[in-house]
Amino acid sequence: MKRVVVDHFGGPEVLRVVEEPVPRPGPGEVRVRGLAAGVSFTDALLRAGTYLGVPKPPFTPGYELVGVVEEPGPGCSRLRKGDRVAALTVWGAYAEQVCLLEADAVEVPDDLDPAEVVGLVLTYVTAYQLLHRMARVKGGERVLVHGAAGRVGTAVLELGALAGLRLYGTASARDTAAVERHGAVAIDYRDEDFVTRLRALPGGGVDVVLDGLGGALSLRSFRALIPGGRLVVFGHYAMLEHGRDSWRGWTEWYGATAAVALWGLLSPRRRVLAYRIQKLRDRHQVLPVGRRPPAFPVGGGPRYREWFQQDLGTLLELLRRGAIHPVVAERMPLSDARRAHELLAESASKGKLVLVP
Repeated sequence: MKRVVVDHFGGPEVLRVVEEPVPRPGPGEVRVRGLAAGVSFTDALLRAGTYLGVPKPPFTPGYELVGVVEEPGPGCSRLRKGDRVAALTVWGAYAEQVCLLEADAVEVPDDLDPAEVVGLVLTYVTAYQLLHRMARVKGGERVLVHGAAGRVGTAVLELGALAGLRLYGTASARDTAAVERHGAVAIDYRDEDFVTRLRALPGGGVDVVLDGLGGALSLRSFRALIPGGRLVVFGHYAMLEHGRDSWRGWTEWYGATAAVALWGLLSPRRRVLAYRIQKLRDRHQVLPVGRRPPAFPVGGGPRYREWFQQDLGTLLELLRRGAIHPVVAERMPLSDARRAHELLAESASKGKLVLVP
């Protein structure tokens, strides 16, 4: 079988394809033949070594997959050979065959497109949980999402419209039209101060800000909240600069995040919440620095397994009904993983890049 390997942290050039024997599932694991593996900015953070939970190279990236069960391991009782499943792997999905815990696999209807389904696993589940599990939004509330033209941002706009929210999104000038097509008010982050714009609204701001960038932006986002508002910090893309690890980004992100967390603790009427979709295999890791080689086929699973299963089930039903539309920008062979990472920045507003093993 083939799998993609990160030999050392760096840019897209560190990705290479190797051939290895087909793995055998251990107790409680199932071996899955991949049908689709999503390519995300989180994979780029793992590749660059800036993501919490990243192992020491060599390892295989890939946060999400859809595949078919080929072999249940000892102790497995729920899944059978031929079942189609989706899983949040954190890393390990860029491979033709993957072993993962049966408990972390969610059954998927056979009649849905695997490439569209894989777009739900990380992106849409994240967006759904940001809105409904963390911010606990109510119809009519005002919500700002940063990076609204990106994959998570677009999913937030789709799901937010279904929830009856009043939506605002920051984006570059070239992407504002795409944001507005989802019924949101677009704010050009380069030419317009979003804090000034939002504080001019009746009530003086928004109920919720979803911040997947972090760093100094979180401090400014807090200022845009009205009393009772919630800031949800869920990403740290500021740590990545031109696709590579940025020590300056690390320093700024941690400093600003600590400051806004303290601000939230001291504020009686505004809250700061941190969201992470995954659980970590290495629970003692507190910095995004790989300390040890991978001891498992995949990097983890959903932080709250029951939430993940319920929410992915809800999203699968919305997909079946045509209520949400995960867009696939391009389907690429596993051997083109490097090219997929090179395209990440320019493809974010076009749809999901999907590797087809």
